[in-house]
Amino acid sequence: MLSAFQSIRKFSTTKKIMSNLKIAIIGQSQFGEEVYKLLRKDGHEIVGVFTIPDVKGRADPLATAAQNDGVNVFKFPKWRVKGEPIKDVVDQYASVGAELNVLPFCSQFIPMNVIDHPKNGSIIYHPSILPRHRGASAINWTLMSGDAKGGFSIFWADDGLDTGPILLQKECVVEPDDTVDSLYNRFLYPEGIKAMGEAVRLIADGKAPRIPQTEEGATYDKIWKKKTLAEIKWDQPALTIHNFIRGNDKIPGAWATLDGQKVTLFGSSLFKGSTPSGTEVEVPGGSKPAIVHKGGMLFFGSDGQGLNVKTLQFEDGKMIPANKYGQAEEAQEALELTEEEVKMADTIKSIWVGILSNDDITNETDFFKMGAGSMDVARLVEEVKQKCNIELKNEDVYMATTLDAFVQLSVRKGRGLDEEEFTFDAVEMEVNNMTIRFPHQLFINNQFVDAKDNVTFETINPTDESVICKVSKASVDDTDLAVAAAKAAFEEGEWGKMNARDRGKLMFKLADLMEEHKEELATIESIDSGAVYTLAIKTHVGMSIDTFRYFAGWCDKIQGSTIPINHARPNRNLTYTKKEPIGVCAIVTPWNYPLMMLAWKMAACLAAGNTVVLKPAQVTPLTALKFAELVVRAGFPPGVINILPGSGSVAGQRMADHPDVRKLGFTGSTPIGKQIMKSCAVSNLKKVSLELGGKSPLVIFADCDLTVAVRQSLGAVFFNKGENCIAAGRLFVEDTIHDQFVEKVVEEIKKMKIGDPLDRSTSHGPQNHRAHFEKLMEYCEIGIKEGATLIYGGKQVDRPGLFMVPTVLTNVQDHMFVAQEESFGPIMVVSKFSSSNINEMLKSANGTEFGLASGVFTNDIRKAMYVSDKLEAGTVFVNTYNKTDVAAPFGGFKQSGFGKDLGQEALNEYLKTKTVTIEYPEF
Repeated sequence: MLSAFQSIRKFSTTKKIMSNLKIAIIGQSQFGEEVYKLLRKDGHEIVGVFTIPDVKGRADPLATAAQNDGVNVFKFPKWRVKGEPIKDVVDQYASVGAELNVLPFCSQFIPMNVIDHPKNGSIIYHPSILPRHRGASAINWTLMSGDAKGGFSIFWADDGLDTGPILLQKECVVEPDDTVDSLYNRFLYPEGIKAMGEAVRLIADGKAPRIPQTEEGATYDKIWKKKTLAEIKWDQPALTIHNFIRGNDKIPGAWATLDGQKVTLFGSSLFKGSTPSGTEVEVPGGSKPAIVHKGGMLFFGSDGQGLNVKTLQFEDGKMIPANKYGQAEEAQEALELTEEEVKMADTIKSIWVGILSNDDITNETDFFKMGAGSMDVARLVEEVKQKCNIELKNEDVYMATTLDAFVQLSVRKGRGLDEEEFTFDAVEMEVNNMTIRFPHQLFINNQFVDAKDNVTFETINPTDESVICKVSKASVDDTDLAVAAAKAAFEEGEWGKMNARDRGKLMFKLADLMEEHKEELATIESIDSGAVYTLAIKTHVGMSIDTFRYFAGWCDKIQGSTIPINHARPNRNLTYTKKEPIGVCAIVTPWNYPLMMLAWKMAACLAAGNTVVLKPAQVTPLTALKFAELVVRAGFPPGVINILPGSGSVAGQRMADHPDVRKLGFTGSTPIGKQIMKSCAVSNLKKVSLELGGKSPLVIFADCDLTVAVRQSLGAVFFNKGENCIAAGRLFVEDTIHDQFVEKVVEEIKKMKIGDPLDRSTSHGPQNHRAHFEKLMEYCEIGIKEGATLIYGGKQVDRPGLFMVPTVLTNVQDHMFVAQEESFGPIMVVSKFSSSNINEMLKSANGTEFGLASGVFTNDIRKAMYVSDKLEAGTVFVNTYNKTDVAAPFGGFKQSGFGKDLGQEALNEYLKTKTVTIEYPEF
């Protein structure tokens, strides 16, 4: 039948109607009202509307719309008695002279002499892909059956139960957490209205097909409205139970017995992640107790898998958040409203009057006892959002059913009083004249959880090598859970549906929170990585904030282009491109700038619309975890950001191997980058960007401003203790100023204060961790052994902790290890060159496999331009160094990697380009 429908689609829906029809509409509901309006708009004459009597004095929306237009409205309680048509009713119907009956959601049994009366017969809308789910509860059964696809049919009425020939059908994917309301409002309602209009146009044009239904795959499903049918059977898999609950949401509502009382469960979703801690509740017939936790109430199926429920309703009609079950209710004191809030309350009352079609609304009026249904709930939420600027959810309405309670709820939401406190197991320390507080567990799906195998590791303070705390260490299973959470957030969650501007708002809010906590973040960075506090607050944290704000501004500016292509006459073409997010992205960051490297990659990744799993370096996980806390406080949906402290060989390798990860961004060493690239290729050919090692040359000509060159060179080498990917790895100093330059450098090094990074006067802190410190000592030894001259340093500072004396090596030749390999520490490697042999010097400068950054100091613009052109590096600094900016692309050449961080180009690392070509006929 779907293939038949596809053949129908070749007829244009914009062609002029050949003849207007006289139509009788038989049905009710807002759906019927919208169909009525569309058919009138299309030029058809509505000769009569046949609907139901008013319920509690409230007219059906279809009847109200028709009466306002002066169309004949008939409100029949029934059409038949004991199966026989009521003559007076049939006669009134026949008097309108309809040429076609249109039945949008008709709940009554219509006699066949009415169905067959018009010359064009009768068409009916049904919310399933017939012949599946014939009967009155099709949407419920679509969900309860776990169908992967849903949709609707428009068919020609006959004397069977939804058995008539098909006119057209449309289908959609059923999302894992769709409810009756969401499926209806997302597809069955808006698309169904348009399809009814299309069906009538096909009939008017004489092109409407009649495709007989097959009995193959047919189901006849009973009406599903009795509460007795909706008891949950717990001896089934979690998926089956989840489908049952959502298929009953909101009527009649799936229920279970808890603590001796019947409790109805709403808002089910399949649970992914580690089992949360909370209060256990016995479930009669269940495989194990339910758990009341901060995210709701977790139930288990017979297969041990979980489903989480958000809302509970008791037999007296009272509803509560599931995470409040078993808690004594705290009486909320009524808020005294401000003048503005009083106006808002009046606006809300007027909204209720409009929806309920009743002027007699008081504070005690119950929304649902006045006949409101799920469509009214959706309308109420949207009107309050539009007119009062208050964001509510559908379940909020069910929690506050009287006008007074609803106004109080809205005011609380507007004041931010109902925001739930975010709690986690925190480490607290008194340090740097402040109390710092940070998580120490894995961050998956907006929850801090222990590793599955409960393994932890110690993170060390390099200032004195003391243990800061124990941190959960992610396993392969934990990584799989995080990827699954990120995938669900991208494909099914709020993030994937969120518009770009709202994504930007969240990122701006996160940046604001980072700024509020910048002293705490900088302190954590100092004790965990050894960064000098003053540098940490300006660069490590400051640039991280700037990066998030920069990319937040890009969210709604990512766009494709239109492209002129050759036309294939007689038709014409429109070709355009779309920039789309990739999906789940993995990020692996280094230990030298733990927070800043997170920001450089993650901000672009999020701005592009992706979700992310990030593994910070094992030796510096703490600012990433503090950042995760701020992610929740900023309001990011669950699963968008996941952070897994642990080892690269386990969690990092699993990210590279995981088939659901579509992009991996890595900053680190070249050997590990090669392994990652190989794994990404073998696993699923995932996109990769790599920012790897460097051996950045810095050329200093004799004609430069020597004072500036010395000062900038010190920063180029010793900035952040030399643990800097773009640190000047080898200085080429013109021979005529070489000795003077080295002398001045040593003088300045002796002025440096080396010590506690939290001391505001300290300029040089400890190296990051012991293994790296020992590698630096070995690096110096190799350089001296190969013939380099140790001018200064090359040893540990005489004090506890991982402090290294800033070091200067001269007389370095091209063949030496220190001339080729990166130290990643406070070691200045100096070589002489002659102004008469600049090209030979450039050959040496480019004579490594790295090409990340470079620099040149000269007052001669010709030299500056010539050297800049010849240096093989992704970044060239002229008469400055380390001057990076969030808007300037950053990345290397050769074995320093590929891909860009920062700037607009960084977005391309996290986007895919789709080309769309449309062909359309000429007039």
